[in-house]
Amino acid sequence: MTRKEQKEERRKAILMTALKLFVEQGYHDTRITDIAEAVPMSTGLLFHYFGSKEDLLMELVRMGSKGPGAVEFDADVRPDVYLTGFLGQIFAFAKEEPWVFYMFILMGRVRRPGMPEEARALAGSADAFTPTVKMIKKGQKEGIFHKGDADTMAKCFWCAVQGIMEQMATDDTMKPPDPEWIVAILK
Repeated sequence: MTRKEQKEERRKAILMTALKLFVEQGYHDTRITDIAEAVPMSTGLLFHYFGSKEDLLMELVRMGSKGPGAVEFDADVRPDVYLTGFLGQIFAFAKEEPWVFYMFILMGRVRRPGMPEEARALAGSADAFTPTVKMIKKGQKEGIFHKGDADTMAKCFWCAVQGIMEQMATDDTMKPPDPEWIVAILK
């Protein structure tokens, strides 16, 4: 392994360790020394990679904010079929890469008051709702989804997904639900 590859591996280990600790202990209760000990590395070396705990949080939020961009609606695909397939991919990927569960939890928490404002603003800009609202409106016009406020329906849909991801993060025995069950709340 080259020096550059080693450095990238160590950086990834810091990020994944911080992600897990921020979720399990809370951002404010996690100290830089906790992260360094869990990696393991010296606190000084950790500061070589990230200048502060907030820098670590910002990098994680940048990673997490890329996820909602994947919800790009294809107008040629029925909305229920698209959402079912999308959820199937998310659940399968998260089972293979458990950090995805933690990222869902972290992104939900960072949007709340009391978190560093820059991270909160970035997390809030990650928008899966707008394309989902468009899909719901299209599905309503086609008679696939029931009538109702599409914005509220999209929020309920994503709240259900958030709750599932949180449960799966803490319960290793939970299997991913059938995505059709989740999409059924829109029908």
